[in-house]
Amino acid sequence: MSLWIPFTLMAAFMQSWRNAFQKRLSTDVDTMGVTLSRFILAVPMAAIYAFLLFKQGDTPIPHLGFNFYIIITLAAISQIFATAFMVKLFRLRNYALGVGLAKSEAVIAAVLGALLFAAPLSPIAWGGVIVGGVAVWLMSVPKGMRNISWPTLLLGLASGLCFALTTLWVREASLMTGLPFLQSASYVLFWVLLVQTLALLFWLLVRSPDTLRALWLRPKLVFIISFCSFVGSIGWFTAMSLETVALVKTLGQVEIFFTLLISAKWFKERLRGSDKVGLGLVLIGALLVILA
Repeated sequence: MSLWIPFTLMAAFMQSWRNAFQKRLSTDVDTMGVTLSRFILAVPMAAIYAFLLFKQGDTPIPHLGFNFYIIITLAAISQIFATAFMVKLFRLRNYALGVGLAKSEAVIAAVLGALLFAAPLSPIAWGGVIVGGVAVWLMSVPKGMRNISWPTLLLGLASGLCFALTTLWVREASLMTGLPFLQSASYVLFWVLLVQTLALLFWLLVRSPDTLRALWLRPKLVFIISFCSFVGSIGWFTAMSLETVALVKTLGQVEIFFTLLISAKWFKERLRGSDKVGLGLVLIGALLVILA
């Protein structure tokens, strides 16, 4: 089995739980605060993880140019917007729909990767991406466009676009380091999380200090969200240092399976018959990208 596959599955599982805990936090904390909870405690975790990997592998810290840090900043800011859009989705519709619409990122990443990032796909891989995209749409909008508002649809596509750009820039940054894949992923992860945390802390200190106090009063939930985000990000960043973003994200759509289970068991949200068909298509799409 290619190493990117278990890393992707780990990422999808942890991300589904992170999103669930973020939805719970969003009932008491505003959008930017929920977004910060994803990053703030993950920074020291990422620093320790990178330090241990570099020390164990006796790997020197790379000296990278200005372009690397520009790409890191773009990825960090894009992911902040992606997460904020998804948190807003949680408030507009149910949890499963919000995550499902944000999963449009796989198709968007495939198109942008082929056009702008020199990452073409084979016909089989394109088949997997398209089948996965149809599955996401089927589960997100089972009764057609008349049953979904334009704000919900646009927020979902905006979240998917920002997540797609984030992952494409993360892969670009990982390839620039010239490091072994584990060290490369950990190094990029640390810098992305650091930029995100500093940017959001500055914003909230200036604009909404009450939000920081709200997070301070919920340390257990913030820790759980940061931990799930950290472990999930290890999976995503490592997988994307090994394989094309579109393939990683298409396989990562198995997150929807975990999401639907959490949605039904924890949030008591009703699942539909179309979800079974959609899950079958997700599985077919995943198998196609594995074969590719």
